[in-house]
Amino acid sequence: MLTVSHATMQDLQYLLSTDEHLTRSECELKIRDKRCYILREDDKCIGVMRYNLMYDFLPFLSLIYLEAPYRKIGLGSKALHHWEREMRTLGHKMLMTSTQTNEQAQHFYRKMGYRDMGAIVFDIPPYAQPPEMFFGKSLL
Repeated sequence: MLTVSHATMQDLQYLLSTDEHLTRSECELKIRDKRCYILREDDKCIGVMRYNLMYDFLPFLSLIYLEAPYRKIGLGSKALHHWEREMRTLGHKMLMTSTQTNEQAQHFYRKMGYRDMGAIVFDIPPYAQPPEMFFGKSLL
């Protein structure tokens, strides 16, 4: 059974292992501010979810990651629903997220009720990548 809980300092090494771009100090801030979750199946860490506040008020899901054996079986949907409920409880009215145009996650977000909101191009090294698509969802 999937459990979603706020990450703690005991989860730090696992969190750092899931994202090469996340610094230790930023990860510690995410833990402190309760903007990072550990996804567990039978007490085993199987994934991570992180968010920040875009413009200091708009929840932006910056990462949802599941270990390969746990993908495409509905756990990502359950984790995302957990986050959406928590954001609604905190009084937020809209959510955002993004994914690169060459990634399959865009189909997942659309299936979950997120709508396309534009794209930007990161073409400056070392951050050059395919265009980044943005998605939004109303909580009203």
